[in-house]
Amino acid sequence: MAVPAQQMLKRGQRLLAKNQDLVPSLAVVGVMVIMLIPLPTAILDLLLTVNISLSVVVLLATLYMLRPVEFAVFPSLLLVLTLFRLGLNVASTKLILGQAYAGEVINTFGSFVTSGNIFVGVVIFSILVVIQFVVITRGATRISEVAARFTLDAMPGKQMGVDSDLNAGLINEEEARQRRRDIEREADFYGAMDGATKFVRGDAIAGLIITIINIVVGFIIGVAMLGLDFAESAAVYTRLTIGDGLVSQIPSLAVSVAAGMVVTRTASESNLGADLTTQFMRYPRALGVSAFMLALFGVVPGMPTVPFLMVGSVLGFAAYLSHEAKEQEKTRSSEEKEIAREAASEEKPERTEDLLRVDPLKIELGYGLIALADPKQGGDLLTRIQIIRQQAATKMGFVVPVIRIVDNMRLRPNEYRIKLRESVLASYELLPDHFLAMNPGLVEEDIDGHPTEEPAFGLQALWVARTNRDRAERVGYTIVEPSAVLATHLTELLYAHADELVTREDVQTLLKHLKETAPTVADELVPNILTLGEVQKVLHNLLRERVSVRNLETIFEVLCDYGPRTKDIEVLTEYARHSLGREICASYVDERNALYVVTLDPALEREVLDAVARGDSSEFLPVSPERADQIADRTARAVQPLVLAGQDPVVLTSAPVRRHFRRIVERRIPKVVVLSYHELDPAVHLQSEGQVRMDN
Repeated sequence: MAVPAQQMLKRGQRLLAKNQDLVPSLAVVGVMVIMLIPLPTAILDLLLTVNISLSVVVLLATLYMLRPVEFAVFPSLLLVLTLFRLGLNVASTKLILGQAYAGEVINTFGSFVTSGNIFVGVVIFSILVVIQFVVITRGATRISEVAARFTLDAMPGKQMGVDSDLNAGLINEEEARQRRRDIEREADFYGAMDGATKFVRGDAIAGLIITIINIVVGFIIGVAMLGLDFAESAAVYTRLTIGDGLVSQIPSLAVSVAAGMVVTRTASESNLGADLTTQFMRYPRALGVSAFMLALFGVVPGMPTVPFLMVGSVLGFAAYLSHEAKEQEKTRSSEEKEIAREAASEEKPERTEDLLRVDPLKIELGYGLIALADPKQGGDLLTRIQIIRQQAATKMGFVVPVIRIVDNMRLRPNEYRIKLRESVLASYELLPDHFLAMNPGLVEEDIDGHPTEEPAFGLQALWVARTNRDRAERVGYTIVEPSAVLATHLTELLYAHADELVTREDVQTLLKHLKETAPTVADELVPNILTLGEVQKVLHNLLRERVSVRNLETIFEVLCDYGPRTKDIEVLTEYARHSLGREICASYVDERNALYVVTLDPALEREVLDAVARGDSSEFLPVSPERADQIADRTARAVQPLVLAGQDPVVLTSAPVRRHFRRIVERRIPKVVVLSYHELDPAVHLQSEGQVRMDN
């Protein structure tokens, strides 16, 4: 018999899984039926029990959730439960007024809970109504309104944070879409909760009105229609009505508390019980002082000694356990640091030849940042670096060498260094237990934090504590994790020094891959027309100005065409840029395919060309250092409106002048973009915003 029963159970599970959409439909229709059709008392007892059970399950579920969005169905569930509870109120009212009996559940609550005293029942019911309506419901409603407003206000900042991580290569398109969906779901959830809490408030009012109607109308029916005397009629209908009210108000109170739990719950790594225990036991001094105060109350004459001493002893024991736990944590942290120091001091290369090896890229971490690179401790730095390398291959067209991560006990605990072939490119100090908050320019409200400067772009920012993160997001700050700060800094340095990373071995590898798809052009170019070193220099020139070399076939085609005519690397680079004009322009146009530029005064162009003509080599600096500083200063003033408008600082020149003008201004304005007319895509809408002029 067990096997058929199991088969029937599995069949029922499959049937339920296929028809899950019918469950809410049948529930809503069932509630409407309950309101219209009189129910037998046995069925009403069963439904009242189901109502109480569902309310308890919902309340407990809110205690175990980690994030409010995990219970995204709660607003709709709250509406259905409220409708269900009101339907039961209508059904019980029919039985109370029609039969003076509404089942054992209501009768038991009316007799047992009130201890047989009608006035006690009235008082208990009134207290429950006050607690729910004045305390729980009003507080949950207010929190829902504030949370909904702050969540909607923080949406632009969160979206900008996602776009920033995507542009920095820290996340891919799929992860960006998922994070945007999460942000939208969070905003929709709190907006729905803002409206759903109004149902809880209305439910409390409706329950109070139904109770008053049942008592008054029941008393009239008992006297006028059933022939009961005044006292008996009042006793019967008051007991039943109070029982009905308690059966409704207790589940309603549970659901109201659940709603308050949902809107007050913040994101966490564990459930509410674990968070309460961990955070409550975090402060042993507070527990100890409380225990001492209760002990004093216990010895004061006239005070109940036993209760105060018992509770004080429990708090004192909790303070002792909390203190011991903190001491063990400090000891364990010290031991880990000591082990790390010993490992660093004892670490020796297996061979002397290993000392000659130079890492192309290296990140050195202080011991306070080691957790960022340890996946076991929740660190995601390794994953971010992998994404950065993939993004660089896609965007710039070369493979970033393996980045070695080591600890350096000589650094400050929270400091890191980024090295290129043992030369320090940059260093910065993180606060691993804080978040970097950046003002996108729209936030006027100040928050508490440690002022700093974002390392990648030099923007003003604040280090805010983890407890202050939600508030910073709500007011509009862009929040960045410490590992993301390091990753963004690394990404910017990789793009700025891309030309130094591509070696002859890397060019040989690129050539090998190109031979798989375009063997003719690869075999023709190297070594028949240009050497591998000359090709490498052309690629270096392109990468130095952040031009992608991913379209390697086009670059090699141009070098095959013009290589027999000239071996000047600078001229060959300009020809390669002309062929890549569409890709170069695409990096600087806006969403309307418009390119905003400043141009050069023709007189200044002639001055540069005349200076070059007087030189013996194209490598000769066209103008004097003093004149170069003047030109760079005027260029900075001309492109400043573009930068303030959020555009790239693009200067447009003629083709013969482009590379020489770039050399003049790159030392003073390293991020300036200098394009020639030959590099413009015909489809681009050119917008001239000014001109670089020099005084005669």
